[in-house]
Amino acid sequence: MNSPLWTPWRLEYVSTTSTSTGSCIFCEALAAGDLQPLTVHHGRNAYVILNKFPYNNGHLMVVFNRHLARLADATTDELNEVMALTRTCEMVLAEAYGPHGFNTGLNIGKPAGAGVVDHLHVHVVPRWNGDTNFMTVVGETRVLPEELLHTAARLRPLFAP
Repeated sequence: MNSPLWTPWRLEYVSTTSTSTGSCIFCEALAAGDLQPLTVHHGRNAYVILNKFPYNNGHLMVVFNRHLARLADATTDELNEVMALTRTCEMVLAEAYGPHGFNTGLNIGKPAGAGVVDHLHVHVVPRWNGDTNFMTVVGETRVLPEELLHTAARLRPLFAP
């Protein structure tokens, strides 16, 4: 007999029929500032936020403050800060979780897999040897051992200068 694995936090994700709501989740998170509980760092041109629907614990996104869809639209200062923050994310996650590797990248445009098509962001996903499992493939579910607010509390101090 199978035992249920309850993942109530995923209901919002799986019941959403469209990624377009007329507003931008990243612009809303930026406007919320320190009231956004998943934001772990604010920079001058970009900020770092936990992915609400992560692939793994510690799945971070480095988000341009400015609403833009392509790297070609970014200024040199924005690009430099986003890359520096991506590097910082790698170091912070290495200290906090000790992963064996990382997936880091951008999905530019819907055909490339962008969930938020018009607001550019970089994913930084910590990975461990053997961390792939049948749950994602068979059950369309990810098993995460730490709640997002605990992850935010663990990472936020590591971004402090």
